[in-house]
Amino acid sequence: MKKILLAFVLCFMTQMSFAQDFKSDTKKYMDMSGQFKIFEKLTSQLEENVPQEKKAEFNKELQSSLNLLMDKMAEMYMTEFTHQDIKELIKFYESPLGKKLSSKSGVLMEKGEKVGQEWAMGLQGLMMKYMQ
Repeated sequence: MKKILLAFVLCFMTQMSFAQDFKSDTKKYMDMSGQFKIFEKLTSQLEENVPQEKKAEFNKELQSSLNLLMDKMAEMYMTEFTHQDIKELIKFYESPLGKKLSSKSGVLMEKGEKVGQEWAMGLQGLMMKYMQ
């Protein structure tokens, strides 16, 4: 009985180790792809609204919140991609082209926001045309 229990515990611990490796690799991919930078940029704008004397505590809680978000996002990716898929994505982001793409994520986000805003302005005109 002890041997069966020991075997079960060892299998469970091995599974947990693989799951942790998968999650760790998923977070590594998310970081390499620039996703963390995007959230950091978005949240840095929030900090501007917090009084100076409260910023340290705010940043501590914000970082905790971001960590929870990254965990949940990693788990989301883990439902859509295999561990091998994530490893392949990491390989891509370790390549020169992947590094270039990652380094451009902030610029692309800013330009994408501008393009999206311009599109939305045009869409308002289109909506007005058909709502009258």
